[in-house]
Amino acid sequence: MKFKLTFLLLLTANCSMAQDVQFARKMVDTLTAPYFWGRGYTNDGVHKAADFLAGQFKAYGVKPMDGKNYLQEFSYPVNTFPGKMKVMINGLEIRPGKDYIVSPDSKGVTGVGKLEQKDSTHFVDSQNRIVLSLEDKLTWSVEGKALDYTLIQMDKKAVKQLPASINADIENVEVPDFKTANVCGIVKGTSNPDSVLAITAHYDHLGGMGSSTYFPGANDNASGITQLLSLAKYYAAHPQPFTMAFICFSGEEAGLLGSKYFTENPLIPLKSFRFLINLDLDGTGIEGITVVNATIYPHEFAAMKQINQENNYLVKVNPRGKAANSDHYYFTEKGVPAFFIYTLGGIKAYHDVFDISATLPLTEYADLFKLIVKFNSSLMQKPTRIAKK
Repeated sequence: MKFKLTFLLLLTANCSMAQDVQFARKMVDTLTAPYFWGRGYTNDGVHKAADFLAGQFKAYGVKPMDGKNYLQEFSYPVNTFPGKMKVMINGLEIRPGKDYIVSPDSKGVTGVGKLEQKDSTHFVDSQNRIVLSLEDKLTWSVEGKALDYTLIQMDKKAVKQLPASINADIENVEVPDFKTANVCGIVKGTSNPDSVLAITAHYDHLGGMGSSTYFPGANDNASGITQLLSLAKYYAAHPQPFTMAFICFSGEEAGLLGSKYFTENPLIPLKSFRFLINLDLDGTGIEGITVVNATIYPHEFAAMKQINQENNYLVKVNPRGKAANSDHYYFTEKGVPAFFIYTLGGIKAYHDVFDISATLPLTEYADLFKLIVKFNSSLMQKPTRIAKK
């Protein structure tokens, strides 16, 4: 009878975790769908994503952080590419996203011209102020303003002969006051509500380049947001002694702007934050994880490593020092203890059109979830050591 009961408990636990992985896959599929258009600056992508995340919080029972609204609104300038996006090289039309990208600080252009070779990788159409650059990999980003020329970055393999002519029709629109929002929720603590453990991740990505090409952003950062939603769902159903806070940042791709805004306009006092875990690029894990700020908070990192070793979750938990490479950074600068966790190994797609849900393995999704839950439990059992600045 005892064996049967143990087997039943194990089976139930495994089914529950299988459901969680199914939830994760469905959520990554959803967030990378054309409806959200890369969670960026055209087709209302980032606004649709914010509303969706607020709806998820409400469905789980996570309350608005300020008691009224899940959205913390802010704005910043951005250069967008909402419409025409056509480039021909040597009379051959090349594909946006796959064969070329337009540098995000480029102005729009319409013109036909000859290309003059300047070096082994750069060609210039002086008449139309176009620069063509040959690249090994196409990596897009976000910029606030347009310069007075157009830079087109083309995959070296897109055209077999040297580029000699160009025909471009590219539309850009500068938005000086692009409005967006962080999505912020909490689950109140049962015995120490003024002590806060936070889970954060950015939900914005690069959006679209033209009217037919968008950047799905599966690993960056549908993966981190999905893990945050899983944790929010769990903690809403299992309230903890400490208050659990969940912040989905916008504006990360434009320079950590959402997290910067939150730390300058906190909805709950920053001094109440006992620890923060930021999740970004968490869709793989075959080679383990890296923990940024591990060397700043060695006691907490040692606790995380011990939990991982005792439970055999991840093959490796690598330490890394301070880095301004995701949304934990401005919290650290304000004295909030924080880790930034990203997974290692697997797919190489990054800031390109190939970062899609279909090839995102979610290898260590379940183990990372369990590691974070146990780590948070350990933080609630003893005071958190705060590094001296």
